[in-house]
Amino acid sequence: MARKPVNISVPDLSGRRAVVTGASDGIGLGIAAWLAKAGAEVVLPVRNPRKGEAAVAEIRRQAPSAQVSLRSLDLSSLDSVAALGDSLTGEGRPIHLLVNNAGVMTPPDRQTTADGFELQFGTNHLGHVALVLRLLPLLRAGQARVTSQISISANRNAINWDDLNWERSYDGMKAYSQSKIAFGLFGLELDRRSKAEGWGITSNLSHPGVAPTSLLAARPEIGRAKDTMGVRMIRFLSARGILAGTVESAKFPALYAATSPDAHGGALYGPSGPGNISGPPAEQKLFSQLSDPEEARRVWQVSQELTGLADHLPGR
Repeated sequence: MARKPVNISVPDLSGRRAVVTGASDGIGLGIAAWLAKAGAEVVLPVRNPRKGEAAVAEIRRQAPSAQVSLRSLDLSSLDSVAALGDSLTGEGRPIHLLVNNAGVMTPPDRQTTADGFELQFGTNHLGHVALVLRLLPLLRAGQARVTSQISISANRNAINWDDLNWERSYDGMKAYSQSKIAFGLFGLELDRRSKAEGWGITSNLSHPGVAPTSLLAARPEIGRAKDTMGVRMIRFLSARGILAGTVESAKFPALYAATSPDAHGGALYGPSGPGNISGPPAEQKLFSQLSDPEEARRVWQVSQELTGLADHLPGR
């Protein structure tokens, strides 16, 4: 079945500094490459230096004059996040774009971060929360746009407030949904607070739809020895142009949210095809789990406390 190509126009980003997490492969690498081709200086914080170097080589293959560099980051360690924050702050250069794209999905058994949080909640949500809070002065200086990658799984399940770390009963998919709901609510609250406090930061959300990325593939580091049935099915459908998108097309919602003059704060962007699974990027109605400002304020406060950054806000 023929698939209609997806494409967008990215404006000239010369003179802008962009930070993209999870850019050593997949969607994140595609986002970083497009930003570099548009003229941005792109910083790739990565956990695996070997994969990071391969990503830099690929970006330079696509854009020989690309300004791209690596930094070390393990989002499952708040100490690692702090070290990156200190490093970038020490460089003293404003950040104009931050794409929070990295993530981990459904370890078969409950695992914890270096700080004792359930792995998905600690990595997908709290690690990125800590990164945003530590980079706030640089984001303010760059009048930044912050785009946080969530998932269609944030449109189901809920935050397990009685057991945020899933210590009593672990359900990998529900824990994944929780991490994405919480992170989406944080991103929306960041935009509200920026408007109220005059921080000059624009924060929005994106989701890639459904595509054959590495999230559900074999990941020995999280205890998944083989590809899941889910990713095998997604690959089958994607290869035939049926419903699912591709890794190539799945990067466009975040790119649009992060760079388009028509994208704005407090909004969600995703594929516009049937079921919002694939297709060109467009603004979408917020998922019902993301629609309560009180829930967002609660997430903001609890997340600051859990990351130890309750007082880590810039002055006006």
